[in-house]
Amino acid sequence: MTEDAPSPSEQEIKAAKLPHDIFLSNLIMNHILLFTAIAAFGGKYIQLLVLIPLFSFIALGFTFYKARKVKREDSEFVYVHWQIARRWSVLFSGVLVLLCTVSLLGWLLQQQGNMMKEMVYALIGGLGIFPTLMSVLVLVIIESDSLHHARLGTYPKDSRQRFLGED
Repeated sequence: MTEDAPSPSEQEIKAAKLPHDIFLSNLIMNHILLFTAIAAFGGKYIQLLVLIPLFSFIALGFTFYKARKVKREDSEFVYVHWQIARRWSVLFSGVLVLLCTVSLLGWLLQQQGNMMKEMVYALIGGLGIFPTLMSVLVLVIIESDSLHHARLGTYPKDSRQRFLGED
């Protein structure tokens, strides 16, 4: 926050934490815990992995919707935090589109191109799952910092300039 800006109310802090809570829940519960749980059951339940990007696109879609609906005039503090979550959601959406594209390509190559199952798993794992998991780990750290700022009633560095056009 700037020195001349009033500190946010408890209600504003609670509202500013919500986008970060949604994003972190998606990353941790969906992409780490649910992925691990499904993978632990082995090949019999591998088809359930399709639920992970599905749940993630629902959470990201909600974040995009709410970030567009929140008004700067109501609370700049809440607005900035929704825009921060939207910014990282855009990046993560791109990673998920890559994962889905590579997975679909792998499935098509196995079905139509008679590619070996092991080769398809390597393709999907190396070009789809690995980048997704690495981005999940990095985004957990970034969003945890943003959530910490929301709890303190502050902004991450340069966010006022990026989202409000101020110096």
